[in-house]
Amino acid sequence: MIFAASILMFLSGPLAAQTVFVPPSAIHAADMLPAAPKDGSAVQKADLAELHRIQAHRTAAAVARAQADAATRNVFLFATIFGPRFNAKALPLTAALSADVEAAEKADIEPVKYVFVRLRPFQFDKTLHPVCPASKKPDSYPSGHAMSGYLEALTLASILPEKKDAIFARADDYAQNRLVCGVHYPSDVAAARLLAYALFALLADDPRFAAARFAAQSELRNRLGRQAAQ
Repeated sequence: MIFAASILMFLSGPLAAQTVFVPPSAIHAADMLPAAPKDGSAVQKADLAELHRIQAHRTAAAVARAQADAATRNVFLFATIFGPRFNAKALPLTAALSADVEAAEKADIEPVKYVFVRLRPFQFDKTLHPVCPASKKPDSYPSGHAMSGYLEALTLASILPEKKDAIFARADDYAQNRLVCGVHYPSDVAAARLLAYALFALLADDPRFAAARFAAQSELRNRLGRQAAQ
């Protein structure tokens, strides 16, 4: 019931007017994850130790990269691989597909955050100091940004499988930057990855998603082919 109420809350907002390929009823996100680690548990202690290690060693350059990633929540986070011409203006069909993927993530699996109700690490441990914007709600588990990053990576890798190693490495880096930001625990990111893979399996079976992906593939291959020739 809680998860259903969370879905209704999300769908009553900006996503209400956008088509979501996979209905929220098709994925039972709350049943796919273990409960969020409890305060004082061994997992939480390990999470906190890792965050303190990262905080103690993060450089100004690392913070800048993490902040840039925090502000980019779409497929164009992979411009670090494909270059500056990999952007929404040059690739409108790819941008539209990315928006559809993000809509699915927000509607289908992000409401699970409000089932587990985990405090952000800096809310629990006041000696942790975030360097990126974050919700003040107890919605740390799982990481929404990491879910988006992995879901966009899976989509892009299915279009450009020859680049999948670089794409998945970038998705891992993007997720890791949520820890550099100081706004998520490592276990939040691990849970996000699991849910992204589960949702992508459902998206891949939807014919509307397949059609949008095919259009983006033609656009991308044409653009990247021309870039390589220049």
